[in-house]
Amino acid sequence: MKNNILLKFLSDSPTNTIMANQWGQKAEELEITNKVAGLGLKKPHDQTSDDTPDTVNPAETSLLMKIIRQGLVESKLDIEVQRKDPNSPLYSVKTFEALHLKPNLLKGVYAMGFNAPSKIQETALPTLLADPPQNMIAQSQSGTGKTAAFVLAMLSRVDSSKNYPQVLCLSPTYELAIQTGEVAAKMAKFCPEIKLKYAVRGEEVPRGTKITDHIIIGTPGKMLDWGVKFGMFDLSKIKVFVLDEADVMIDRQGHQDQCIRIHKCLPQTCQMMFFSATYGSAVMEFAEIIVPNPIIIRLLREEESLDNIKQYYVKCQSPEEKYRAICNIYGVITIGQAIIFCHTRKTASWLSEKMSKDGHSVAVLSGELTVEQRIAVLDRFRAGLEKVLITTNVLSRGIDVEQVTLVVNFDMPMDMDKKADCETYLHRIGRTGRFGKAGLAINLIDSPQAMQICSDIEAHFGKKIRLLDIEDAEEIEKIGA
Repeated sequence: MKNNILLKFLSDSPTNTIMANQWGQKAEELEITNKVAGLGLKKPHDQTSDDTPDTVNPAETSLLMKIIRQGLVESKLDIEVQRKDPNSPLYSVKTFEALHLKPNLLKGVYAMGFNAPSKIQETALPTLLADPPQNMIAQSQSGTGKTAAFVLAMLSRVDSSKNYPQVLCLSPTYELAIQTGEVAAKMAKFCPEIKLKYAVRGEEVPRGTKITDHIIIGTPGKMLDWGVKFGMFDLSKIKVFVLDEADVMIDRQGHQDQCIRIHKCLPQTCQMMFFSATYGSAVMEFAEIIVPNPIIIRLLREEESLDNIKQYYVKCQSPEEKYRAICNIYGVITIGQAIIFCHTRKTASWLSEKMSKDGHSVAVLSGELTVEQRIAVLDRFRAGLEKVLITTNVLSRGIDVEQVTLVVNFDMPMDMDKKADCETYLHRIGRTGRFGKAGLAINLIDSPQAMQICSDIEAHFGKKIRLLDIEDAEEIEKIGA
């Protein structure tokens, strides 16, 4: 009854009608915010002690993946497409010419070294460039050409005769926004009429200024300030809204709220593009709240196989015994390069000191290093300047170094509940046995808990992890044969 009275009151006058609209909009905003809050998304922990597990910052990992991928990852796997809109014109192309791009844009694509569309591009681009515009949620692993796909769509939608922002692209961090902007600048090299602006820290625009650039790439906070707080551009004129690194974006509580606030100001006709390397159920639910009637494209992940990796475990009583086990292996087997995974920075630091004193050329990669420092360490390791890379989970996935023949789990991978982390194990030992070559993985077991984790991993993958007697040089020699 109360609700009926309230609705009658709100409809009695023009002023009250405006109030009703505002009330309705606020209620809708609140509903979306509550929906997102109910997804159970975890807030990142701030763990910086050397003794705590070295946690992975998703934004930094994503940036690292973007930088170190030198060229596209080849995938033979199919793309799964879910059509939310049965009328969508979904088809794929095998050449960039088939997309009927502006000639100077096509020239920019070729100048970047793209000869033919990657799998995600050949499926996503015809849909992204179609008229009327189609909304899309796309998932594809790092290095498969996602950024180039949505940047090409962004550039194609710009009407350079209109001097106001038409495209917004949101990234979770300054560094990721700059990476996307660099791709856009290269692709638009022969289109000087298209103007691009960064909405990131350090970029200041005087109050009262109206932004005239066509594309704004930036972080949610700065974008919200410029568009909503200071009215430097009109959000109702935006034609394309891109959410990049969506999985990282919603990992941050503040970013979720900011994205929703920006999204609420966009016109109904705005084309939404939502790109991510991974989609958990919570990410997908968030995506479907933000993106109406999307076409969903998933490039199925390339599964790393354990078939060509020999797996062993060694029983040890202490860190010193673990260290002696590594020395025994090194004393008998000829090893190209090795990666040793530790649980904490403290262990990684202790191990690198001991190995360095014994004359091994060792590099350390852990969470306190900046992205630039990590890249420098990786470049040296790739070049063979160090033979051993000691690292924490910051490097469990995505790095291909052809010469790595041995992976050692100094500490077994476990999740927050101290149970076996099978996915991390797969990514860790998948650093060896790359490119079809034989690899060797050795797990150092120093407690009943570590033994249980080892048994659970063995059961999960259905692959035997054999006991290795580290004092038996003949047996060690056999595994290296």
